[in-house]
Amino acid sequence: MKRRTFLAASSAVLLTPHLSFAAETKRRVAVIGHTGRGNYGHGLDTVWQQVPEVEIVGVADANPAGLIAEMAKLKTTQGFDDYQEMLEQTKPEFVTVAPRYADQHHDMVLAAIESGVKGIYCEKPFVRTPGEADSLLAAASQHGTKVAVAHRNRYHPALAQIDQLIASGEMGQVLEIRGKGKGDRRGGGEDLWVLGTHIVNLFTYFAGPPKTCSAVMLQEGKRVTSADVKPGAEGLGPLAANELHARYVMEDGTIAYYDSIANDGTAGNGYCLQLIGSKGIVTWHIDRDPVAHFTPGNPFDPALPPRKWLPITSAGVGKPENQPEVIRKVHNHVLAIEDLMAAVDEDRPPLCDIQAGVTTVEMVCGVFESHRQNSQAIKFPLAERGNALTKL
Repeated sequence: MKRRTFLAASSAVLLTPHLSFAAETKRRVAVIGHTGRGNYGHGLDTVWQQVPEVEIVGVADANPAGLIAEMAKLKTTQGFDDYQEMLEQTKPEFVTVAPRYADQHHDMVLAAIESGVKGIYCEKPFVRTPGEADSLLAAASQHGTKVAVAHRNRYHPALAQIDQLIASGEMGQVLEIRGKGKGDRRGGGEDLWVLGTHIVNLFTYFAGPPKTCSAVMLQEGKRVTSADVKPGAEGLGPLAANELHARYVMEDGTIAYYDSIANDGTAGNGYCLQLIGSKGIVTWHIDRDPVAHFTPGNPFDPALPPRKWLPITSAGVGKPENQPEVIRKVHNHVLAIEDLMAAVDEDRPPLCDIQAGVTTVEMVCGVFESHRQNSQAIKFPLAERGNALTKL
């Protein structure tokens, strides 16, 4: 639906030619989505309604029926079928790039950067290739735009409690990090992109960026070949494998493993990150509440009594959660949005910034490149800036 068509049909808009004084005092936000092609993932549109300091001044959606529904949901009279037109007309300070389909993210984020917005919140996976990430990193640097990627676990206060658990020595020596995909029908390449990005992003929180990756991708138990590569779901680009195994050497020397097997029988309970220490294990179940547990004791000693799973909350290990409102703000992205706004005002990177998004994309594509090179350990940053599956 063209914006001018909608305006002609809306007497409410015709009777409101400009914003009220109260609205002018608020920070201007625009939302980009695409009904039928990723929609508005994980509440990235409605999050702004929970931030009193802002006003949603426009929404763009190329699907006419979806646009009308979204305008009603966001209570805005400014609807556009073209996000570039919306950016030009509404001149927002902040933009959400909400579709889950990753093939749209590069162009949407780039348009927002070039329009002069100050802050962007983008759904994950961030983009599809290191080359796309390079383009956005350069543009954001040139324009001074703050970009945050929606890996909301990075904002959880339990991370600080795990840091303390490690620093105190209560976990002993951290021996390795293990991450698993959800292991449903998407297991393998799709699981890595759609859900595993949360896991590998947390690898970098605990151990710094990766130095190398070695990986194997399998289809029905056999190494993936060019014949197995097909267009991925949700605009992910060329994709393959219903099983994969990756090994990363991280900056601090820790080894981190990521595994995903389709229909692995864990009923989704394996979707987690584990820090394995000589005196205990921390298990972080993505998007659970409580999100993490500590299991004390030498994980390799069968003589120990049954191990307890102690919840890790904002208050510490084994303590009741004392900040339920903060946890709610993690789950609904409000904490990430508040951090993005503060990052703009303080001229600092957001907590999960564009560089974190770039690194996560490289970690996924590093799996593809290592497999292409017969599972050799490949170095970061990757020399291959495209999708290596196209070169099998």
